[in-house]
Amino acid sequence: MTAEHAGLMLADPVAYTDETRLHQALALLRREDPVHLVRSPGYRPFYAVTRHADIMRIERDNALWLSAPRPHLLRSDHEDLAREHAADGVVLKTLVHMDDPQHRVVRAIAADWFRPKAMRAMETRIQELARRYVDRMAAYGGECDFATQVAVHYPLYVILSLLGLPESDFPRMLKLTQELFGGDDQENRRGGSSEEQFSVLLDFFAYFQELTAARRAHPTDDLASAIANATVDGKPLDDLETASYYVIIATAGHDTTSSTVAGGLHALIEHPGQRARLLENPGLLPLAVDEMIRWVTPVKQFMRTASADTSLRGVPIRAGESVLLSYPSANRDEEVFADPFTFDVGRDPNRHLAFGFGVHYCLGAALARMELRALFAELLPRLDDIELAGRPEWTATTFVGGIKRLPIRYKLRT
Repeated sequence: MTAEHAGLMLADPVAYTDETRLHQALALLRREDPVHLVRSPGYRPFYAVTRHADIMRIERDNALWLSAPRPHLLRSDHEDLAREHAADGVVLKTLVHMDDPQHRVVRAIAADWFRPKAMRAMETRIQELARRYVDRMAAYGGECDFATQVAVHYPLYVILSLLGLPESDFPRMLKLTQELFGGDDQENRRGGSSEEQFSVLLDFFAYFQELTAARRAHPTDDLASAIANATVDGKPLDDLETASYYVIIATAGHDTTSSTVAGGLHALIEHPGQRARLLENPGLLPLAVDEMIRWVTPVKQFMRTASADTSLRGVPIRAGESVLLSYPSANRDEEVFADPFTFDVGRDPNRHLAFGFGVHYCLGAALARMELRALFAELLPRLDDIELAGRPEWTATTFVGGIKRLPIRYKLRT
């Protein structure tokens, strides 16, 4: 494999369904060309940044490296379509798309809902939900698809309950999320054209505009109401800003966690010695959760665009050119992690970048860790045995994803 071939894999959604081959490519880039120019058919050129230190350097300097106008990798026709719809005021404008000073002000609207103090107030409820979903596994009779029957539903229930959405709407939100993040996956995407896939956003906007109107007319004590009634410089968020805020909370708030829940269990099945170690030493669970997050790295990349001429590892990058920050690569960087391809439930320190770094550090990181701790604290002591009951399948994606099918066979104490 050459560096050129390895770089092309970063723009190939199917490459992310074969993690062994993908990590071979990323290791090659780290070793031979850590700031590598990728020219892939159907995409505008970008530099693939694969070293942990370089990604942290870029994330720290958010004045030089901007999220706009290219916050994550899209095909050039999708970028063109987004620009066309932006002129009509119908395109996502989430925290991911924003730069300071707007990003800082808008992020503050929901920040208090995700601070440790708020998370502690939710802890009992999350533990109850974890017990409910492990009980559900017991009711399945010893065999299930853990990804589709447990992993996608548990974090979905947590985040949509926090928003205050009715449970009857949860299946709709799950379907829209899978279509939004699954545009490159044959099974999950809506239609084959850019316009058909863009219509997913329109459905999200229609739903959340109704929600905004309802919360403004009758405020409640949930996060949806906090967003709907927030003001910036004395003015409420407009419809696009409000809907975009809901979209990022409702989608990223569960899809990334569900990928880590499924991928974390898969890692424990594949490494039974680590599962036994964790069962014998439950105090390792917080470290184990971060190792699962590092191991899975559900967000595959974000992009940044240079606001001025600069260079990285001696490679000149001109204003307006973009870099792709490869988080799976950073989280296997040999310069940072001892034995990076070893799954170690006691790994400490663990300087993974799965939540990003700097001003764009994941708003829901504390919630995600709490959900993972609660589920595995409930599940592991009740597991007498577990094994794969079929081949796991991964989502084809270049952005967000992980295991989409995890057939398992197990013995679980009721």
